[in-house]
Amino acid sequence: MVVMKSFFSQENLHWQIAAGLVLACFFGLIFDEESSLAGVLVVDVLGFIGALFVNALKMVVVPLILAAVIVGVANMAGQDAFGRVGAKTIGLYVLTGVIAIFTGLIFVNVMQPGATDNAANLVEQVGDASTVLASIEGRSTADLIDIIARAIPANIFVAASETNLLALIFVGVLVGTFMARLEGDVADTMHRFWTGVYDIMIMIILLVMRFAPLGVLALVGNVFIKTGFDVIGTLAWYGLTVLLALAVHFFLWLPLLLWWLGGINPYAYYGKVVRAQLTAFSTASSSATLPVTINSARRAGISEKSTSFVLPLGATVNMDGTALYECIVVIFIAQLYAHTQGVDFTFIQQITVVVLALLTSIGVAGIPAASLVAIALILTAVGLPVEWIGIVLAVDRILDMCRTATNVTSDLTITAVIASTEGEELEEVRLKQA
Repeated sequence: MVVMKSFFSQENLHWQIAAGLVLACFFGLIFDEESSLAGVLVVDVLGFIGALFVNALKMVVVPLILAAVIVGVANMAGQDAFGRVGAKTIGLYVLTGVIAIFTGLIFVNVMQPGATDNAANLVEQVGDASTVLASIEGRSTADLIDIIARAIPANIFVAASETNLLALIFVGVLVGTFMARLEGDVADTMHRFWTGVYDIMIMIILLVMRFAPLGVLALVGNVFIKTGFDVIGTLAWYGLTVLLALAVHFFLWLPLLLWWLGGINPYAYYGKVVRAQLTAFSTASSSATLPVTINSARRAGISEKSTSFVLPLGATVNMDGTALYECIVVIFIAQLYAHTQGVDFTFIQQITVVVLALLTSIGVAGIPAASLVAIALILTAVGLPVEWIGIVLAVDRILDMCRTATNVTSDLTITAVIASTEGEELEEVRLKQA
């Protein structure tokens, strides 16, 4: 009884979430889309519970981001640190993005998932890509300029209702910068107000996360029931290529960055932020996970000054897993094209994919089905058939969960490095000196 009570305590929430993931796998084995309980489809019940959990997380995203950025920028602007921290943050985001893309490029060229005798069958069984095609109709790579347009909103309330994170960050930076220039009672009042909003959002997050194991069970169980495990076999080598590349970035490059640049013990740090990683995996949404990501970073000892600016920006523009995935999918389709049509994909075209993968992982962040739309844009740019994106749709949701966990882990890694280089102690996760 004591053991059970300890397991269900707040401190063991990450183990509870892990148990939810295991149960979700069993649901995928036991149930199918036609299974019902008391006359109600299991997938409908799980979909309802999962939607409630995700909506509860999304509910606090807008006020949390706005308050976090305002407070963080105001604190940094007051210490003349904003420019330095901003430059380091963007530089590290670009660095990890480039590393991720080249990791994907190496794996897809070495493993050659598209150079298969089954290539013709895969092409013949192209799935329904109509949703993706409709999303990119009339678009081109020139639409990447929309990043700037989305960042400066005509109406902040409309931007908030559409969860336009770039716009919220832009407004938050402006308000925080000029709030730091206020003096007297007005300055104290404004700072206390936004700090209060931020603290309240964190409290709400803690409440929502008590239901995370149930939400994870519902979300992941629904995916496995609808997708099934058989479909993975059809694209097994391709899926393995993606997973291995993501694993190298997740378990090798990011921990090395923590150790080398931050002097941080990766094992200790990831143990503190595992809740955010598991939540990202289950929701497949960096934005929905953001409240948990911020709270997890704070549990690891990172200050509000660092988390309130670096993490909201990262959830919007730092998409290592997505960039890696885009690169692999496009080269995979290019290999299928070469194998079935006899047209080779040149080195210059591969470099084009690398550049576009880095840009689109940022540029289409606000578009529905962001990674698939980005892939479609890249396919168009390098002259490959866009409709062939339907080949990977069957396993996209499962791989989406994995790449989102990588995205969030990259955000948390860079936040820790920034905090460490800015002089924060981080005693609980520091490398022990010999």
